[in-house]
Amino acid sequence: MVELTRRRLLQGAGASAVAGTGVAGCLGRGGGDSLGSLTVAYVPIYPNMQHYVMEQESYYDEIPADVTIERFSSGPSVVKAFASGDVDVALFGITPAMVLADKGTDAGVLAANSRNGFKILGTSDLVDRYEREGNAAFESFEQERGRKVRFGAPPDGSVPDIVLRYWIQEDLDLGEMDAVINKSKVPPAKAVQTIQSGDIDATIIQEPFATIIGREDGFGELAWSGDILEDHPVTVLFASQRVIDDSDVSQALVEQHVAATEFTAESPDAAAVDAASVIGSGVSEDLAKAAMDSRASDFLSDPHAVTGQAATMGEFVADVGNIEEPVATDDLFAVDAYDAIQQ
Repeated sequence: MVELTRRRLLQGAGASAVAGTGVAGCLGRGGGDSLGSLTVAYVPIYPNMQHYVMEQESYYDEIPADVTIERFSSGPSVVKAFASGDVDVALFGITPAMVLADKGTDAGVLAANSRNGFKILGTSDLVDRYEREGNAAFESFEQERGRKVRFGAPPDGSVPDIVLRYWIQEDLDLGEMDAVINKSKVPPAKAVQTIQSGDIDATIIQEPFATIIGREDGFGELAWSGDILEDHPVTVLFASQRVIDDSDVSQALVEQHVAATEFTAESPDAAAVDAASVIGSGVSEDLAKAAMDSRASDFLSDPHAVTGQAATMGEFVADVGNIEEPVATDDLFAVDAYDAIQQ
């Protein structure tokens, strides 16, 4: 876990900056005290693009509180820290947010980060077979090879796992996923090497790893998640109730998030450089820039744009046992701060 504390702007100056945009005071504080500090956690994956822009372009300096940034290796590790009160804000997958809401954590999604963010890639043999035979390709593959198609994907209940399940079970209508494919747990960063080595036949993968595999001979695209579950959320900006209740902080945070989304749209190469400089781990500037051209790189802030598909995904998260029952949209999303800055 890596920590970085940014210099705090004076509380009054921060509030004035927000007020100057016409958003301060639109929401009540819900009885909460003003925040002096907050901890922002992130998982270093490409879909959390706004965080990299906010950090590298000093947008966090506009938040009227001391901001400490903490890096976590995975969604589950952030869930544990958030549940214990060590984290106030997190940029991570929608499914960890559902887990926290299911556990009764007083928090909500302030903004979306990304949507439609996965490609299902496979060997050229599998892709050609799927193009020829459609849904029947999985059965014919098994009959010919004597085994099911081997898929590498993150753990059950993760965002890519949920999209993969939806594709197999609902979109292709092939029945329970486990009866159709053999799925093994492969982290995104390991998927490239694993498919190249022949240990798996296909994977569901985010950028920039989808770009790496797509450049290789012998592989192709089976499907894009935006066609499978249109406008499904990938990562979100999730905040504790004490952040939500402080309207100056929550609105400033969302306003800077929106600014980061706009920066990414207007200056994609610069945003990619910001991402590469923070993510590291083999994500070069050239790769990050190339991944910006992918249709799986779809960044936004509007939480309303992903609420419907979040509800659909919640049903599958409950089915795999990560949550007891689907989380109601009203309990998962806290849209007032976003709505206030749109006025």
